[in-house]
Amino acid sequence: MLLPIISGLVVSVDAFFIGLSLGLQKQCKFLYLAAINAVLLALCLLGFFIAAQIYELIPFEPDIIVGFAFIALGLWTIAHYFMPSRSKQKAFALVGLVMSIEAMLITMGITFIFLESATLAIPLTVALAHFGYSTFSFYLARTKHVKRLPAALSHIISGGALIIYGLMALFIDLGDLVM
Repeated sequence: MLLPIISGLVVSVDAFFIGLSLGLQKQCKFLYLAAINAVLLALCLLGFFIAAQIYELIPFEPDIIVGFAFIALGLWTIAHYFMPSRSKQKAFALVGLVMSIEAMLITMGITFIFLESATLAIPLTVALAHFGYSTFSFYLARTKHVKRLPAALSHIISGGALIIYGLMALFIDLGDLVM
C-alpha cells in the first residue's frame, strides 16, 4: 500500500509549479486555488471509482491513454500561457480544469497500476498532495524573492512535468519497476 501513496506524492509535484504560476499572477486569489482543489478532489474520487470499472473494458494498454492525455495536457499548459486571454477568471478556470483533469488521470493511472491493492488512499493522496504543493508554492510566489521569476517559466516547467509523466506512462512499465 505504500507504493501507491508514494506514486501519488511523486506524480503530483507538477501542482507545485501550477501553484507557483497562479501565485505569480496578482489577480489570482487563494480562494480560486482552494476552489480548484475542491473540484480536483471530486474528480480524483470519480477517477478512482471509474478506473476499476473500465480497466477490463479497454482493449489495449491503458498507459497509452494516460500517456497521450498527459502529453496533451502538458502541451496545452505551455501553449495556454502564450495565448492571449480576454478574462483572467476564465484563464484561472481553464488552468484549474486542466489541473483537475490531470489529477483525475493520475488517480486512474495509479489505480490501473495497483489495481489489486487499490484503496481510497490513492485519490486522497493525489488530491492532498496537489493541495499541499500548490498552496505552498502559491504563497512562496508571493515572497519578494520569487516575485522576480517570470510566470512563463512556471508554466513551461509545469507543462514539461506533465509531458515527462506522459512519456513515462508510454515508455516505462511502472508496474514492473515497483513490484
